Amino acid sequence: MNWNWGKGIVMGMVLFILFISAMCVYMFRMPADEYDHHYYEKGLNFDKDYAKEKQVVTDKAQPVIRISGRQVQVAFADQATGTARFVRPSSEALDKTYTIVTDANKTTVLSVSSLAKGNWHIVLEWKSGLKDYLYEKEVYLQ
Repeated sequence: MNWNWGKGIVMGMVLFILFISAMCVYMFRMPADEYDHHYYEKGLNFDKDYAKEKQVVTDKAQPVIRISGRQVQVAFADQATGTARFVRPSSEALDKTYTIVTDANKTTVLSVSSLAKGNWHIVLEWKSGLKDYLYEKEVYLQ
């Protein structure tokens, strides 16, 4: 077979076009990154959330989170009621919310056996006495 520059250039262009076409097909098959539909509402609530986060620091009320197996134990500084949201960074569909009610030891135990293994973002929002608190932490579930 006799190759010359013209055939090499045409072959290179064909391979490049095939590569670009394959990338286009791949990108269109990926799930759509939807924007946050609650973006403006979150913006309006930012000041309230910031005040709750600051209250945790002011009162030294940072909860202690321990993970053992498929359970998450959260120890609070005082009796608390509220919610614990487990947010999966990769998929909003996997997010789950638990109710927090502390026992006599000021702790609550959450069974996370239904959650997928991997990185999670815990958002704890609770009320102790007359004060509201908000605390967030990254955890890895096994």
